[in-house]
Amino acid sequence: MPTTEQKTPGSELTPMKFSRLARRGVLLGLSVSQLVTLGIGGLALLAAFYGGAGMLLAYTAPVWLLAVVLTWVPVAGRPMVEWLPVALWWLWRSTGGQLLYRRRIVKPRPAGTLALPGDMARLREHLDPETGACMIHDPRQATLTVVTEVTHPAFILLDPGEQERRITSWGRVLATVCRSGRIATLQVLERTLPDSGSGLAEWWAEHGTDDGSWAATTYRELIERAGPAGERHATTVSLSLDMKVAARQIRTAGGGIRGAAAVLRQEMATLVAALRSADLTPSGWLGPGQVAVILRSAYDPAVAATLERHGRLGQELAAAGPVAVTETWGNLRTDSAWHTVLWVSEWPRSLVYPGFLAPVLLSTGIQRSVSLIYTPMRSDQAARDIRKKKVEHISDAAQRARIGQIADAAQTAEYQDVLQQEADLTAGHGILRVSGLISVSAPSVDELDAAVAAIEQAAIQASCETRRLVGQQAVAFTAAALPLCRTV
Repeated sequence: MPTTEQKTPGSELTPMKFSRLARRGVLLGLSVSQLVTLGIGGLALLAAFYGGAGMLLAYTAPVWLLAVVLTWVPVAGRPMVEWLPVALWWLWRSTGGQLLYRRRIVKPRPAGTLALPGDMARLREHLDPETGACMIHDPRQATLTVVTEVTHPAFILLDPGEQERRITSWGRVLATVCRSGRIATLQVLERTLPDSGSGLAEWWAEHGTDDGSWAATTYRELIERAGPAGERHATTVSLSLDMKVAARQIRTAGGGIRGAAAVLRQEMATLVAALRSADLTPSGWLGPGQVAVILRSAYDPAVAATLERHGRLGQELAAAGPVAVTETWGNLRTDSAWHTVLWVSEWPRSLVYPGFLAPVLLSTGIQRSVSLIYTPMRSDQAARDIRKKKVEHISDAAQRARIGQIADAAQTAEYQDVLQQEADLTAGHGILRVSGLISVSAPSVDELDAAVAAIEQAAIQASCETRRLVGQQAVAFTAAALPLCRTV
């Protein structure tokens, strides 16, 4: 979240600066895994010295040399030892055949389940009789999720004063979610979709004069050709209820999924009121058919325009998932597209103005989904986390001073971010953990590589740093492209 605000002369907008990603280790900048490998290498070297050195040093050299390499040699900006869990998990999944998914078309899905791959196969559907909303229940994570589509005017076309007012109103929306105490996750998903041309066709049918003239015929043909070639933007907001935290309220409401749905309806009403006060227009909570279309379009982008043009197709959740999924180290292949998920590993470190993500969100000719996942923290939990970070910073500084090591500017800036978060929490503000994911899709690998390169350049223009989530593309895709409040 932003940590510094400062008024700029002659401007009504307030620039902001985000907290840095903590890169501090447990001891002297080393993580737990680095300390473990370093300890193993040190023990091997110490045993060789006490055993008489000489040839024993040569015999144990592979151990302590490997420990040194794993501890300090970086690969893609991370020490090699931190890649071991990712590589081992990938090896385990590849040997177990978990990188491939093929739908069993002969065996029907049980009623109320979602035809999704991996651990999402356990998700269950619950239709709320009062609101008509499709609620997605995750029995393992004990969450209940609901989705609404939101419309809004183009932010960059507003004057600075109106932009500032809308930013303040959106801050109130996040504050409402943070103060609830029962919300597990809030997800904002912005997608680009191929336009079916239905909007242009409806406008022409309502306002056009189709008198058979040359001009009318040409205009009608132009609309028919230009419509499917265009693209449109769609924004959804997903709300996930933490059923463990809200267990008492759920029991009071009758228990089970029905009780959880009653508690979630209260949060839904609060969120709708907050969105409307922020001049955002929720179009109602999505039903099973609308959620099914979103899921099908994510895995099979080629059919998205057809589903939109024919409103009754693809309206069943039991058939909304992919037919086939193949995961590779850095990509994901589904029915009609290749996908790559990028993680926003670093938000702007310098002061930026609202709308800094415009180069990414307004990139044309690229099918992508941008997902912002907000995880609220309780006040007591946030206070403990901040105190722990302060103690670690102070102890690290004392240890560095004892051995004569000088603290660099990055460590000082991280400590200042912790102090700013503590001041904000003391002033009554909430603490939110924000994760940014970008899913890029294309019909072929070559087109995907070009699209990913373009998005990476757009992120650089937005003062953000992105990294490809290798070894976990399937899980990352569900969090980046599906409005189900999933996390990586």
